[in-house]
Amino acid sequence: MIQPLDGSQDAYHLPVLLEEVLDGLNIRPEGRYVDCTFGGGGHSRGILQRLGPKGRLYAFDQDSDARGNLPPDDRITFLPHNFRHLARFLRLHDATAVDGILADLGVSSHQFDEAGRGFSFRFEGEMDMRMDRRQTLTAYEVVNTWPEQQLHKLFEQYGEVTNAKTLARTIVQVRRSVSLKTIPNFKSALGSVVKGNPNKYFAQVFQALRIEVNDELGALKEMLQQIPGLLLPGGRAAIITFHSLEDRLVKNFFKKGSFLDEEDPPDPFGQPKATSLLKVITKRPVTPGEKELKENPRSRSAKLRVAERI
Repeated sequence: MIQPLDGSQDAYHLPVLLEEVLDGLNIRPEGRYVDCTFGGGGHSRGILQRLGPKGRLYAFDQDSDARGNLPPDDRITFLPHNFRHLARFLRLHDATAVDGILADLGVSSHQFDEAGRGFSFRFEGEMDMRMDRRQTLTAYEVVNTWPEQQLHKLFEQYGEVTNAKTLARTIVQVRRSVSLKTIPNFKSALGSVVKGNPNKYFAQVFQALRIEVNDELGALKEMLQQIPGLLLPGGRAAIITFHSLEDRLVKNFFKKGSFLDEEDPPDPFGQPKATSLLKVITKRPVTPGEKELKENPRSRSAKLRVAERI
C-alpha cells in the first residue's frame, strides 16, 4: 500500500518494493504464506509465482473492494478481516504455523483515489476514512464529538501538526455553527489556522484522523505480537511502513520481542524481561531505488524491515 501524492495517477496495481519483499521472505515452494494487506493483490501474485502446486497463500483485507482483485488460483484463501485477528482466522483454516508473513501498511491508492471514501483532502466526499465500512466510527464523528484535549493529542501525536492545540480549539468552536461532515466544509472552516503549505498541512491532519478512525497503530501492535507464535523456525516476517510511528513499532518489536519500555521499573517478582524470538535480517530498512521512485513516486516513504523466527 502506498501513501498519496496529490495529482498523480492511480497506482493500486503497483506493489511497493516487490522484489525486495519476495527475496526477504525467502519463499519455499511448498510453504504457507500470509499477505496481511492484500489490496490490489500485487504482492500476493508475486508470492504465488514463487510457490509450487502445494504451496498456500492466505490473504487478509478488511476492505471489501479488495476481493475483486483475487486471481483465479485455488492456492489462495481470502480472509475479509483486519489483520489484528491474524491468528484467529488462520486457526480456523488449520494454518497454525506458517513460513512467512507480509504486511504492507497504510492505505492503497485505490482507497485514496475513491472520492467517496474520504481519505484524500483533494476530493469533495464526506469525512469518512473507514477502511472497513462495517465499522461505525468515522472521521466526521471524531471531529464533531471528541473533546478539545483529545483532538489536540490526536493531531499532535499522529499527525505531528505544528499548531495542534490551536487546531483542536478551532474545531470545537466552529462545529457549533458549521457542519464538518464534508471535506470542503472541513477545509473551509479551518482555513484560518493552516500553517505553511496547505497541502502538507491537511495531509498531516488527514493522516492523524485516518490512523485514529482505523486504530492503525493498535492493530499493528496486535498483529506484530502474534507473529512469533505463528512463524515456523526459519520463517520470516516482512513489514512495509510509510511513516515513523509505524516504523518505530516494527523496529522495536523485531529487536526486543515486546513493546515494554526499557525504562519501565524492574519486575518486583524478579521475572526476566522478554527476549525476542525474532532475528533482525535488515539492519537498516530497505527503501525504494531510483528506478522505482521514478516509476512510482508514491513509494517514496516506504521502508521494509525483515525478521526471521529463531
